[in-house]
Amino acid sequence: MTTKLTFLGGAGTVTGSKYLVERSGRRLLVDCGLFQGFKALRLRNWAPPPFPAQDISAVILTHAHIDHTGYLPLLMKNGFRGPVYCTAATKELCAILLPDAGHLQEREAEFANRRGYSKHHPALPLYTEDDAKRALDFLHPVPFDKPCRLLDDAVATFIHAGHILGAASVLLSWGDRTIAFSGDIGRYGDPLMPDPVTPPHADYLLMESTYGDRRHATQDAEDLIAGIVQSTVRRGGTIIVPAFAVGRAQSLIYHFSKLRAAGRLPPGLRIFLDSPMAIDATDLFRRHSADQKLKPEQLRTLADGIEYVHTGMESRALTESQAPKIVISASGMATGGRVLHHLVQYAPDPRNSIVFAGFQAGGTRGANMVAGAESVKIFGAYVPVRAKVHNLDMLSAHADQAELLRWAGAMKSPPRTTFVIHGEPAGADGLRHALEEKLNWTCVVPDHRDQVDLA
Repeated sequence: MTTKLTFLGGAGTVTGSKYLVERSGRRLLVDCGLFQGFKALRLRNWAPPPFPAQDISAVILTHAHIDHTGYLPLLMKNGFRGPVYCTAATKELCAILLPDAGHLQEREAEFANRRGYSKHHPALPLYTEDDAKRALDFLHPVPFDKPCRLLDDAVATFIHAGHILGAASVLLSWGDRTIAFSGDIGRYGDPLMPDPVTPPHADYLLMESTYGDRRHATQDAEDLIAGIVQSTVRRGGTIIVPAFAVGRAQSLIYHFSKLRAAGRLPPGLRIFLDSPMAIDATDLFRRHSADQKLKPEQLRTLADGIEYVHTGMESRALTESQAPKIVISASGMATGGRVLHHLVQYAPDPRNSIVFAGFQAGGTRGANMVAGAESVKIFGAYVPVRAKVHNLDMLSAHADQAELLRWAGAMKSPPRTTFVIHGEPAGADGLRHALEEKLNWTCVVPDHRDQVDLA
């Protein structure tokens, strides 16, 4: 009996992860993410789903990031009513991330209508905060390493992937086929997250390639951060850190707290976490001690000395303050959120620094600024970028090429075919070449909406 696999996202790009698996007239969807970055990608979010949503038997989520979960409220609006399986931490993070995504979309649509810069009249959100909250009722948490029966002959096992809290690789056994979905593979030796675990075997593997063509910088992150902070403060400037609210914000808090404790930051320099979602995620991080490496005492003191900014009024006051400071704010690629208001204020001033901390998808403001853009468009107007821009890619939560090869090489036997996904074209082809040359694997880089029979 044939199993069919269709690549509906995360193919040729790092966003929009969606993989449709069909067998015996039943359909499972692995990941349900939003497209981000280039406009041509974002427009895919508005297209009707290429399958009847009500025909999906179940959804499996590898982790909570919006490029893997953010389409779920739309899937529900289009008629899906089945169970959504994920780890317990992923469910709790989705309860933070998805309503926030709906809220931000409502805010952006309202702002566009008020300012009149949208081509659509009126501008509408993809979905609302209430839509997202309704989707949460369908999430079913499952434990790591314990097989979970999805259908009569379909069983999924969630395996630690590192990356962020609750992130998993998924081993799907359906009939006589076993398919492994890597999800986003984390780093070996990360101070917060467990090392990624490799599935022992799979007939077919879908493997991410975000950094498939490169290796992370080896410079010590804390040395680099300390240098950036000290030089910026000497200029009388402020450090703006766009950060993913889940994962990267907690990693940055950890490093800033260590630097402060070691006396490596300027005395009296204040550090702010200006993201309600990141604040909630940090509190959640403390509760899930089994899913990360920090000891209880480290968890208790994780955010000591970090000032939480809760309200919009507090955030606006922070933006207007001229005092040198560090502001960690979402989103990590500067695609939305409170960080945009900070960039409008601080990007034009050469005394300031903007510090990104990981992969910037093509077409995002973050990617443009890291590439040296002289201005970026925010709220319908171009903002000059004269601040110093840095990218700490060694803080990425994604494995680099060497780590991806280490993860793949731990399989007890090679898959029949490995589909290289979740990467820009250079990253995907770089990993394909490395897997073929170093492991002698058979690899394919699929295109968007490619369909294959797993015979």
